[in-house]
Amino acid sequence: MNADDRMVVTPWEVGGTIDYDRLLKEFGIQPFSELIDKVPDPMHLMRRGIIFGHRDYTRIVSAIKEKRNWAVMSGFMPSGLPHFGHKMTMDEIIWHQKAGGFAHVAVADMEAHAVRGMNWEKVKEVGKLYLKSIAALGLKPDGAILYFQSSSNFVKDLAFELSSEVNWSELKAIYGFSSETTLAKMFVTSVQAADILHPQLKEFGGPKPVIVPVGADQDPHLRLTRDLASRISTFAFEKIENGVRIRSRKGREYLRMLEKEIDCEYKSYTEHLDVFGDYNKIVEFVRGFEVEIGGFAFIPPSSTYHRFITGLTGGKMSSSKPESYISLFDSPDLAVKKVKRAITGGRGSAEEQKRLGGEPEACTVFELFSIHLIERDDELEEIKRRCKNGEQLCGQCKKLASQLVEEFLKDFQEKVKSVNLEDYEIIGI
Repeated sequence: MNADDRMVVTPWEVGGTIDYDRLLKEFGIQPFSELIDKVPDPMHLMRRGIIFGHRDYTRIVSAIKEKRNWAVMSGFMPSGLPHFGHKMTMDEIIWHQKAGGFAHVAVADMEAHAVRGMNWEKVKEVGKLYLKSIAALGLKPDGAILYFQSSSNFVKDLAFELSSEVNWSELKAIYGFSSETTLAKMFVTSVQAADILHPQLKEFGGPKPVIVPVGADQDPHLRLTRDLASRISTFAFEKIENGVRIRSRKGREYLRMLEKEIDCEYKSYTEHLDVFGDYNKIVEFVRGFEVEIGGFAFIPPSSTYHRFITGLTGGKMSSSKPESYISLFDSPDLAVKKVKRAITGGRGSAEEQKRLGGEPEACTVFELFSIHLIERDDELEEIKRRCKNGEQLCGQCKKLASQLVEEFLKDFQEKVKSVNLEDYEIIGI
């Protein structure tokens, strides 16, 4: 394998040839295809395998079906203009809000400052464009909180609490930090965890299932956060026959306090309580009790993982390479030029493509169709069939994609003009 093809997937670097089956195995992620039949009216990214993996998404499916309280949370580092790669995550947040989740949307200005060295004025300016973008795409003011990390005391205070549960060795193992890594970059990992967990603070309604839609490069944050959710909470739960085994991470006295509140059958032991009855009702009661006595009672967050959108010039779409992406704020004319220069899955000549057919799975234009531009599955499948059979050439696809991108950007940019962020609950403006 060429050194340039080696897969690198971290929160701050993605490179090489991405093997999604390998990511599932190495990161311990479950295939999304195994549960899509259980998801009510799944969005197109789910149906088409763009969302390829998950952790504990069954918890979200149950919350949707049972109409219980739950939330969706994700964020954006404003290191460059919002582009179609960011739109994918925005679409996922909006779908989950429509499915009943309360949306928490972060502008990761602390991360942009610490990791990218951007000044605060610039991140504020660019961050507003991200908020306007998700609003223009359809996020509703009712049922959403938008915020800048640096302006949310809820996030910053929780990040400080969480940092006491993490040591240097763990950060080194998860993120590969070295002796050259700044303290600010290390602390940002606690801020990310606080972003993910703060929707469960009592000020936001207390413990609840939270779904975090991200790319696979963000999974280290999710793995750390899931561990922290357990460590910082007082009680731990284990399913037993006809009930729940409850342990305390903070001393036996908490079990004794809990024991006084239990009004169903239980057995008391030195290190745990066995409580008998409905598992979910017991756990919900204990979490509520923990919050009452000043604890967190966090539920480990769920997550979905989408494929990386390919840059128009090949490789990952990146904010640092303007030619690789279509910005949501590109002029329609510029976007059309980028589409016409895009790498396709076509053959060396029109004659060869008519004979052998194209390769839509290796085509950035077909990817634009799949992720952003074509909603109907039957229409997408027809384009794919015609391409593979050599009936449709790259020029025809680029012409259609150019038309759809131009129409989308004109409509989107008009909607942005009418967005009033004052309609939203925002922390930081």
